[in-house]
Amino acid sequence: MVPSDPIPVAPTPSRLQLPPGDWATLLDGLCARFPRIGRAQWLDRFARGRVLDAQGRALAPTRAWQVGLEIQYFREVAAEPSIPFQEAVVYQDAHLLVADKPHFLPVTPAGAYVQQTLLARLVARTGNTALVPLHRLDRLTAGLVLFSARPDSRDAYQRLFRERRITKTYQALAPALPGLDFPLERHSRLVPGEPFFRMAEAPGQPNAQTRIEVIDAAGPVWHYRLHPHTGRKHQLRVHMAALGAPILGDDLYPQLRGDGQDGDGPPLQLLAQALAFDDPLTGQPRRFSSGLALGGPEGGEG
Repeated sequence: MVPSDPIPVAPTPSRLQLPPGDWATLLDGLCARFPRIGRAQWLDRFARGRVLDAQGRALAPTRAWQVGLEIQYFREVAAEPSIPFQEAVVYQDAHLLVADKPHFLPVTPAGAYVQQTLLARLVARTGNTALVPLHRLDRLTAGLVLFSARPDSRDAYQRLFRERRITKTYQALAPALPGLDFPLERHSRLVPGEPFFRMAEAPGQPNAQTRIEVIDAAGPVWHYRLHPHTGRKHQLRVHMAALGAPILGDDLYPQLRGDGQDGDGPPLQLLAQALAFDDPLTGQPRRFSSGLALGGPEGGEG
């Protein structure tokens, strides 16, 4: 990956409700809360009108720190890496957009990525700044992501996930497990692990459940179909690793390799292949399928 032009600006601002603190000014408080951003950088953002109140009006750096005040600010990243793989829009209407995300592309701004995200690309493509992802995929995972296109219908679609009324189907390539009978159900309790960005199985009441099926059992690497009944962070990756078949390309499980920041190695062989649900507005059955496949040099995109 090569650097893109410096300091691209996010299409939509981040929001922050000011917490308690003894800072005299807005500038002092933001410098304290975001120590990786220098004081000069914050002053430059204020000067360019990149720090706003809830109504979109530019704020001054000398404004007094006011607990509870909602502000908006635009994340900016210098020398943002370029991601050459392209997303596709699978479906779009007034309320929904379904995108097919390639490996390596983050869903939302995080870390070194602001413009090179699925959300930023879709906002630029559609002109709809109200787009909001209804769920997440890891940066290394490819496949379908469902977006809300309108605030007034957003909660109806978010309830599909909260109430587990949406069926998510994944595919994965992982080592063979000839000693196990399939299909099988993996139930376990997932808790934050070490380092903080990993998850771990722990004793206690299960909070994560996955159904695992075999599509193709030829050779040392099998093709699996995964149905997560719950939506815990890294659930599929942890469950497959715990069975003794870590997903190919996984740099986090069962052991951390590298710095854990989803580097530029082989793509994780995990694909969000299908989404199915009854539309909460119309009652119409909906099913969407990814056009991507696993196993190619960039995870099979194309």
